[in-house]
Amino acid sequence: MAREVRHDATGPLKVDEDDFDDEKGNIAICMCGLSSDYPFCDGTHRTTRDEKSGTVYRYEDGDRREIEEIVYKDGGE
Repeated sequence: MAREVRHDATGPLKVDEDDFDDEKGNIAICMCGLSSDYPFCDGTHRTTRDEKSGTVYRYEDGDRREIEEIVYKDGGE
């Protein structure tokens, strides 16, 4: 399985004690790229549990669709 994920960040994010939530406890960094609270995890990754191996997915506005391939304008990856 593969996911098309677009990021707007151009550098690292510093995480400090202000990022801890008294109710939630420790913080989790999003690794799937789908969180609406990115770069922090909001649990959205649970929607990817039934992705099929060898399939490329695009998630947009909460909807998932399969795409045949990702084509890059400059031919690179």
